[in-house]
Amino acid sequence: MTLFRPCIDIHQGKVKQIVGGTLSDSETPLTHFTSEHSPAYFAHLYKKDGLKGGHVIMLGKGCAEAAKEALQAYPNGLQVGGGITPENAKEFLDAGASHVIVTSWIFNGGKLDMEKVKALSFAVGKEKLVLDLSCRKTANGWNVATNRWQTITDSEVDEKLLESLAAYASEFLVHAADVEGLEKGMDESLIRFLAQKSPIPVTYAGGAKSIDDLIRCNEISSGRVDLTIGSSLDIFGGTGTRYAECVQFNNRH
Repeated sequence: MTLFRPCIDIHQGKVKQIVGGTLSDSETPLTHFTSEHSPAYFAHLYKKDGLKGGHVIMLGKGCAEAAKEALQAYPNGLQVGGGITPENAKEFLDAGASHVIVTSWIFNGGKLDMEKVKALSFAVGKEKLVLDLSCRKTANGWNVATNRWQTITDSEVDEKLLESLAAYASEFLVHAADVEGLEKGMDESLIRFLAQKSPIPVTYAGGAKSIDDLIRCNEISSGRVDLTIGSSLDIFGGTGTRYAECVQFNNRH
């Protein structure tokens, strides 16, 4: 059954909702919302409401301490990603992360390095590793995008890629970068594809704009893909989705 997965996106130490494709080193990203509350505040909220498997994403430098505060507020209840490597993964797991999420480190010059994937899985443990296959739409389908979704790699998100990586991770996290933060609708074809082809659990993020999208995601994925909702949530300044309704949805399912 599809479940709502919460998020805590941290940029410059603050909880923000950013249009995903605008994040880079050289320019100020387009920001929908900056919270007055700390990351730990949202972690406490998710813990109180029994929401498991949410992700804390560090968007750039200067976010590690804020992320650790959230992890310590909800031990073993949140995943963490953003600049994770085999060298620093343990410190975030020790801080309370249930899993670490990794994308860019397993790529070299836009090419997937399977030796790195194997080394990472061995260092962290398959059961603690989530591979982020966030992607951009291309002429042939979707390709993994790294470096805060600015670099489109030559790795197509296809059945072969999912099969090869599933042996080394417990879950995939897939942001549809082209619609992330826009509240203009999900990439339903991507959700269907992930539901049909992924051998391991998947969480999809990008474009969800109302509680109806949770119901829709459940329908088109036959309950095999979980959904993250961010920018449209009232707790992040949105108007399309009430957080309380998402909690109720999970409780019913």
